[in-house]
Amino acid sequence: MQTISVIGGSGFIGTRLVRRLKNNEQLNIEIIDKVQSKAYPDLNKLGDVRFAEQLRASISNSSAIINLAAEHRDDVRPLSLYDEVNIGGAKNICNIANEISVQTIVFTSTVAIYGFSQNDTNEYGKIIPFNDYGRTKWEAEQVYKQWQAEDPQNRTLVIVRPTVVFGERNRGNVFNLLRQIASGKFVMVGDGLNRKSMAYVENVAAFIEYSLNFKPGVHIFNYIDKPDFTMNALVVHVNNLLGRSSEIKFRLPFSLGWLIGSSFDLVAKITGRKFPISAIRVKKFCANSVYESAVDSTGFTPPVPLMEAIEKTVRFEFIEDHKDEQVFYSE
Repeated sequence: MQTISVIGGSGFIGTRLVRRLKNNEQLNIEIIDKVQSKAYPDLNKLGDVRFAEQLRASISNSSAIINLAAEHRDDVRPLSLYDEVNIGGAKNICNIANEISVQTIVFTSTVAIYGFSQNDTNEYGKIIPFNDYGRTKWEAEQVYKQWQAEDPQNRTLVIVRPTVVFGERNRGNVFNLLRQIASGKFVMVGDGLNRKSMAYVENVAAFIEYSLNFKPGVHIFNYIDKPDFTMNALVVHVNNLLGRSSEIKFRLPFSLGWLIGSSFDLVAKITGRKFPISAIRVKKFCANSVYESAVDSTGFTPPVPLMEAIEKTVRFEFIEDHKDEQVFYSE
């Protein structure tokens, strides 16, 4: 029986992934995370990627390591945490993989390594991260590539770069957008013609599971569920699902939205408080973020079409009653 160590397995993607992997009776699954898994406490071992001894004590003689752990929010302080978790964690994982002869590592990176990229950026896109999250994820990729290069005929490295991931129970940027639409108080910033690539959590988890069967080598994939929506189309679709008018009633020019975000940044700097509005979030909201992927070349088929995934999420969050169930906070 193979043992799969899922680092960061208590989180949003990790919980979905572990649920899928548990269905395979040939696999022994262990979760290594700095917080307890509420869904699978019996599989949980406490460990922080920053501390090698904790990881060493937690990871069994695994066949594969999947690293989902990351420092990723826009407002992380101190900034050194990005390096400690994303890069330092990668080094610790690779060192332990060497010690216990792990031959397969799956690493979830991010499309943030491309920064504010041109539309339809694929896996060969220019690397120009605009924040420490993207920078440290890219540097972590290099750490894993070095590990694979030390034994290229036998080691398998899979790097998955998801776009923004959404789904039931997530409290990230997509949920915040959907909640604003559902409240009837949504304000469109900009013309709404910018397009957004998205990824449904169940599909991301399914692809990570699928990638465990890849042969030795370096395999790098953006992960996107198609088609891409314009912001206008997404808002109209969600309003229709909620039985609301599809009309977008309130719009702000980008310049005014950016000024409001900058004002919140100034107040946050003075008071030390955190706000859901910031200049970088306004800029990200109004930017195109459209990516292409080579995932189709692997033969993988996403289990949930994107339109159905949006409907499932809207129904779960804003129509059905799930208020007592676990939620996950992320960007």
